[in-house]
Amino acid sequence: MTRFGYTLMTEQSGPKSLVQYAISAERAGFDFEVSSDHFSPWLTTQGHAPNAWTLLGAVAHATDRVALYTYVTCPTMRYHPAVVAQQAATLQILADGRFTLGVGSGENLNEHVVGRGWPTIQRRQDMLNEAIVIIRQLLSGELVDHKGEYFQVDSARIWDVPDEPVTIGVAVSGQRSVDAFATAGDHMIAVEPDAKLVNGWHSARQATGLPGGGRVIGQIPVCWDPDRDAAVKRAHEQFRWFGGGWDVNADLPTPAGFAGATQFVSPEAVAENIPCGPDLDAIVEAVSAYWEAGFTDIALVQIGDEGQDEFLAKAAEPLLEKLRNAAN
Repeated sequence: MTRFGYTLMTEQSGPKSLVQYAISAERAGFDFEVSSDHFSPWLTTQGHAPNAWTLLGAVAHATDRVALYTYVTCPTMRYHPAVVAQQAATLQILADGRFTLGVGSGENLNEHVVGRGWPTIQRRQDMLNEAIVIIRQLLSGELVDHKGEYFQVDSARIWDVPDEPVTIGVAVSGQRSVDAFATAGDHMIAVEPDAKLVNGWHSARQATGLPGGGRVIGQIPVCWDPDRDAAVKRAHEQFRWFGGGWDVNADLPTPAGFAGATQFVSPEAVAENIPCGPDLDAIVEAVSAYWEAGFTDIALVQIGDEGQDEFLAKAAEPLLEKLRNAAN
């Protein structure tokens, strides 16, 4: 059965607001909630970037039912993988087993801040693979010593290990990353509804004797608003970066860079790619591409802090009903 989630978009809302949205989203009936993990917003018009791990700890205590994901954390530069393992273990305990660790190879926007430069994609993928190995070792609760190509761990142990193991989802964006991570992760994460990626993921796992299952987690931006013009304006102001494609989005270092790269993107072009306005059926149609491609979990991003309460109070429940009827 397809599950539908709500995105705690740290780039567009402050931490207290996000906790309240998490509570409202659970009440509205969302199955899970994902949190971005950014040091910076994509565009200055978004205006926020609270710490995802602190936020998720608060959300874990403020909610009872929804599954929680990082979507996604980069455990290689801003965070050492040993630190991520400890964070994940603690959050799983606080969430009573509802947490899944989503990881990825990162974006320059967030990782350059620690002054270690920005590696090539091949190096970033190699670093991520090694980081996942370390995280899994530490989540066992055993004493870990590791000296690899990129990371060293000396006599480290996670003392508070959850009863429910932390599973790991890995973000992929093409066949190369599928090949790199299909055997490293438990679940696949992607932002494009590409059936080839999904099939490639399952095939790569089965070829090595691993289960072909696991969850396939996607995400889609929408901009619901009773006024379509207001929705298009907000989507253009805050989310026009989304159309740049992963190759661009991973490498630009600052919000100013994203503003420059998208300065000629028109509101009409944004509205062609993101459902905007009050039409719930249009949102269902856009989301359907994901379950048709084989995604099991689909998180919605309601664009903008403005109107978030109205979306959750008025649109979320009827939208979820339409989505579930169409998907299941």
